[in-house]
Amino acid sequence: MQIGVNVPNFGPGTDPAMLRQWAQTVEGLGFDLLMVSDHIAVTPDVAEQYPAPFYEPFTTLSWLAGVTQRVRLGTTVLIVPYRHPLLTARMAANLNRLSGGRLVLGVGVGWARQEFEALGVPFRRRGALTDEYLCAMRDAWRNTGDYDTATIPIPIWVGGNSDAGIRRAVLLGDAWHPLRVTPGWLVEAAGRLKATADELGRPVPALMPRIALRETQEAVTDPDRLAGVGTIDQIIADLDQLRLLGTQAVVLDPFHGDLTEIRRPERAWRTLAAVAAYHRSQEDL
Repeated sequence: MQIGVNVPNFGPGTDPAMLRQWAQTVEGLGFDLLMVSDHIAVTPDVAEQYPAPFYEPFTTLSWLAGVTQRVRLGTTVLIVPYRHPLLTARMAANLNRLSGGRLVLGVGVGWARQEFEALGVPFRRRGALTDEYLCAMRDAWRNTGDYDTATIPIPIWVGGNSDAGIRRAVLLGDAWHPLRVTPGWLVEAAGRLKATADELGRPVPALMPRIALRETQEAVTDPDRLAGVGTIDQIIADLDQLRLLGTQAVVLDPFHGDLTEIRRPERAWRTLAAVAAYHRSQEDL
């Protein structure tokens, strides 16, 4: 099972130097993926959770590709309706080529109504637009002479925790990428993923969740505890459960709304170092 990290690309304290430190830490610890989030207009509903500055993901990942060598680079998640599908297809294909085939395109339908309004995109049609645009992007990539995707295809991880998200992953994605859920929910959802694929007569997409990452000194006993939150033993137990579910990759998300931790990420880095050490021990077995 591969492990990645969702690096904060937003908020006070985020700048090129901090992004470089994050990239060097993630790659240096041996993680497999470095992923960033997506917003274009930091409208009030966005700013409540992800304040400015917000570094655009394709620009940011292109720069990080130049300061890393091995780690795969991705979006978690790119809001598909925000950009013309041919623009997204072009940027993704170019980034994938320039980085040596390291791009993972995590995608979603979006949630920030005010941001949709600012961009002139109909909020109520975001699901249909996402489906239409994903099909258009795949059609564009079939022109391998232009988009140069024949030898290094771009995997699409479809986000969204709803039944619609599962269905979209089965029909249009290479993987399903649910976000920040409880351990029990993941077990039940893995069954729904298989049932939906069977119903549609399609292969079961790979399971690639993004979970929280927050280490506590005392065990978290809340029944609604998010996967990845708790003592290091609880975090490791969550990762072991994901392995047993057949998860091929998991992305760890260390941001929990505390902006001071963006400026001082050392706590998150210590937890990541402990997870990396455990991950290496499992690979050596």
